[in-house]
Amino acid sequence: MKYSKNYPWLVVGLLWVVALLNYMDRQMLSTMQPSMMIDIGELREARDFGRLMAIFLWIYGFMSPVAGMIADRINRKWLIVISLFVWSGVTYMMGYCENFNQLYWLRAIMGVSEALYIPAGLSLIADYHTSKTRSLAIGIHMTGLYMGQALGGFGATIASNYSWQSAFHYFGIIGIVYSFILILFLHEKKSPEPTHATHNITKEKASLFKGLGLLFSNIAFWIILFYFAVPSLPGWGVKNWLPTLFAKNLSIDMSLAGPLSTITIAASSFLGVIFGGILSDRWVQKNIRGRIYTSAIGLALTIPSLLLVGYGHSMFHVIGAAFCFGFGFGMFDANNMPILCQFVSSKYRATAYGLMNMTGVFAGALVTDWLGKSTDAGNLGKSFAMLSAIVLVALIIQVSFLRPKANDFDELSKNK
Repeated sequence: MKYSKNYPWLVVGLLWVVALLNYMDRQMLSTMQPSMMIDIGELREARDFGRLMAIFLWIYGFMSPVAGMIADRINRKWLIVISLFVWSGVTYMMGYCENFNQLYWLRAIMGVSEALYIPAGLSLIADYHTSKTRSLAIGIHMTGLYMGQALGGFGATIASNYSWQSAFHYFGIIGIVYSFILILFLHEKKSPEPTHATHNITKEKASLFKGLGLLFSNIAFWIILFYFAVPSLPGWGVKNWLPTLFAKNLSIDMSLAGPLSTITIAASSFLGVIFGGILSDRWVQKNIRGRIYTSAIGLALTIPSLLLVGYGHSMFHVIGAAFCFGFGFGMFDANNMPILCQFVSSKYRATAYGLMNMTGVFAGALVTDWLGKSTDAGNLGKSFAMLSAIVLVALIIQVSFLRPKANDFDELSKNK
């Protein structure tokens, strides 16, 4: 099938909305606890609410590599459509929950269905875009995730004005309807007929264990896995604990610290992925390590940011540090899949990203628990500052050892 020259950007636009719904539906629950606990008494206990949030995280993490393996072997369009339809249906059904157990199991199903999206969506975008536009396309898509995280807070607004049941119903219906729009307009990227040079790659697609073997025997993939996981530590730490740190260091109420911290991070990350995408796409045309250098600049910006976030006590220092962190993390975020494309065949990119996503989520779970203990001990700022040293190690390893041979790994196979 032939597509118009603008269709790759239409794919980004279509999946941007899916990314927004992906994060919005998962974030809604955290904002509506006060409204929901009136009807579901178990949610008054922080321990039970934590269990509800944790079941999603653990299942999402374990399912991520499985989701990648599936995406590398079936039509990604239908995987994305089914994933969106199921998690939107789950969101809708949450509006009918009457007890904790019903919420718990629906949240678990959401973890499975949402995990199926990211590896499939990112690998599809990467296939549609060449090295000239790949980072910008991925970066624009990532802004959908940031927007969804921010809009998740509107669940609480609907819950307060109408009911928490209505919030789940409205957002669930939106996703269900949009899944039918995808059926009409989203198409799988068809690979060209395999030439002799690419014939062996095509055959390897059917072998799951051979694909995993190729990934785990690739030293570059282990380095990518490490440098993806390490920034996830401060990334999840900022997402889960920055409002608390703002409230403590600036001596302001959480009602102000919450919006101030999340808006700062969301806005700066939005700018970071766009800037990082444009810079990377241009730099890689002149230097094959351009994406790696762009990502490294982003990581480097997070190091002083973590120190200032941890020890700053003025509005200028703390907000400035948070903005710098978000901008740097956005540059890093926009280039993970494009860098992966330089080292891994298109036949295994979804599997590879699924493994990366799993390590990032589990790193987030560990750091969230550690920072919680640090908060109780009064050492939250110090712990944030300590994360900067870990990021520095990842940065040095990334710049020292990641040396791609082509803008796209598949180009190597074609030239053999």
